[in-house]
Amino acid sequence: MNIAVLGSGNGGCAVAFDCAACGHRVRLFDFEQFPASIRAVQSNGGIHCEGELEGFQPVDYAGHEIGKTLDGADLIYAVGPAYSTRPFAEACKPFLKPKQIVIVCPSSCGGSIEFKNGANLDLRNEDIIVTETSTLPYAVRLLAPGKIRVFNKLKGGLFLAAVPAKNTHKVLELVRDVYPAMRAAKNILQTSLQNGNPVIHPAITLMNVALIERTQGDFEFYHEGVTPAVGRLIKAVDEERIAIGKKLGVEVIPDPELGVMQGYMTEATYDNGFVTSPGFAGVKAQPSLDYRYFNEDVGYGLVFLQKLGEQIEVETPIISAVIRLVSLLMERDYMADAPRTMETLGLSGKSAEALETLLA
Repeated sequence: MNIAVLGSGNGGCAVAFDCAACGHRVRLFDFEQFPASIRAVQSNGGIHCEGELEGFQPVDYAGHEIGKTLDGADLIYAVGPAYSTRPFAEACKPFLKPKQIVIVCPSSCGGSIEFKNGANLDLRNEDIIVTETSTLPYAVRLLAPGKIRVFNKLKGGLFLAAVPAKNTHKVLELVRDVYPAMRAAKNILQTSLQNGNPVIHPAITLMNVALIERTQGDFEFYHEGVTPAVGRLIKAVDEERIAIGKKLGVEVIPDPELGVMQGYMTEATYDNGFVTSPGFAGVKAQPSLDYRYFNEDVGYGLVFLQKLGEQIEVETPIISAVIRLVSLLMERDYMADAPRTMETLGLSGKSAEALETLLA
């Protein structure tokens, strides 16, 4: 297949490398303000990878021309943080063709709907199928422009949903060679809720703020940053997320259980499970608090969960407290910013039952 990958960061490079390794023709795009990896992939003719995936894989095109990237593409992966989804959608809008399939990877929080809105596609439009994954399929870091290290490729616990959901299995069959562990979610509410980043990252960061500021992240985020008390905060946030899922009629797997399924962890506990996790070995903390673990996972993820809980009448006092504390530390009001909510997605005011019917 012809595959277009939007985003040249660690996730985008991992998706491009893996798809090329499975025999697909890959083109890689990023905006002009992110030239480093594009330039390196252009120069090298492809992507270098070490770790669980190893070697070099060619990329047919790497550049800043979105039209050239999408021309003839069967699958389009939009890979990046939550705030990249709408810019990718708006850039794609003039060039999308019927029968193309878009995979927002990961969803973060309603990413497929955000993409449809940005590309001016009706929610029920099926000419262009838009889907989302529950999480990035890899633990991966960018070692240098065009060079990545994959710590873990998920062994399970990876979900995909289309909107509308009746197209999910069609897309799964197309990606099974690259992602055999990927499974169908009930709908995009399940993929959005199953993303564990807002549960894990803000809690660990919040409990390690002094260490991060003092060392600029010179410690292992999971192996050294999690203690029993940190685990209790992660669990409390997770329980509220699970309660939201229950009200919406979707199963949300507790984060440690998901970690074992994915191959990160060998013990399904909120503390020692992270400390002893082989899949997180060597993953360093962020260099500063001004990082996506707060800016994305609180500003988008936790705010989205809090607003969703409020809409369907599920209380989230711990999530709300984390948002308030992080807002204080970062001197910005994440709740007031609220860039991704049910309202911004056009889904406000709908009951749990109405949402389930709309997204089926």
